[in-house]
Amino acid sequence: MGFFDGLLGARLTEFDSGEAATGSIQLTGRHHTVSLTKQGAATGNLRVNLTWRMRTSDFDTGQRTSLFRHPFRALKPAEVLGHGQSMVNVDLDLGCLYELTDGTKGVVQPLGNLLGDVNAPPYIKLSGDDRFGSASGETMYVNLDHRDAIKRLLVFVYIYDQTPAFDRTHAIVTLYPSNGPRIEIGLDERHPQARSCAVVMIENVKGELIVRREVKFVYGFQGELDRLYGWGLQWGRGYKTVDR
Repeated sequence: MGFFDGLLGARLTEFDSGEAATGSIQLTGRHHTVSLTKQGAATGNLRVNLTWRMRTSDFDTGQRTSLFRHPFRALKPAEVLGHGQSMVNVDLDLGCLYELTDGTKGVVQPLGNLLGDVNAPPYIKLSGDDRFGSASGETMYVNLDHRDAIKRLLVFVYIYDQTPAFDRTHAIVTLYPSNGPRIEIGLDERHPQARSCAVVMIENVKGELIVRREVKFVYGFQGELDRLYGWGLQWGRGYKTVDR
């Protein structure tokens, strides 16, 4: 099994208005920030969800060749919510680097069973580890009733395995605030050798909670994200247990 890092030790408020059909805000490179405070959504539990599916264009060649026989298939794009070993061996994990206002820093992630706590520092809790891209994905909760204790949170996604495959997956990180529309960040850029991606920063800026799209792919693991954002933690090799 693969190894990777385990822990040892501009206020813009432009955002897409949200589509009526989906009730969502799409954070993009052009419209990349939204204020939870101005949305009235800076309280309660913020649910952060990671889901992914395989890009069917990588292995579903039979559908394209049969469109002459079944032309209406083009109107219904194929989607695979799960996958098996025959497709690709990939395991996306959701994690969060946190820095609290008292200077405490750390990480919440499946590796090392660092699942956090929603009612005590760091006020972040990872609910589980989805290894197969199921419809429910992986979910993390952030207790925004303790927002004054939070300085910044970096939500990231990394691949647990020795097979970099961001270019073969379609991953979405969705934030579900306690009020207002959900916030979606798609990881659609093709980075075939990347192993980690900084997805979104949640930052307390003078009492206002700002969500900012990052979507920065790196070719290393959590330690490289740490260096990129100046967290200053100490990292070493880590593994998952086989029976998790």
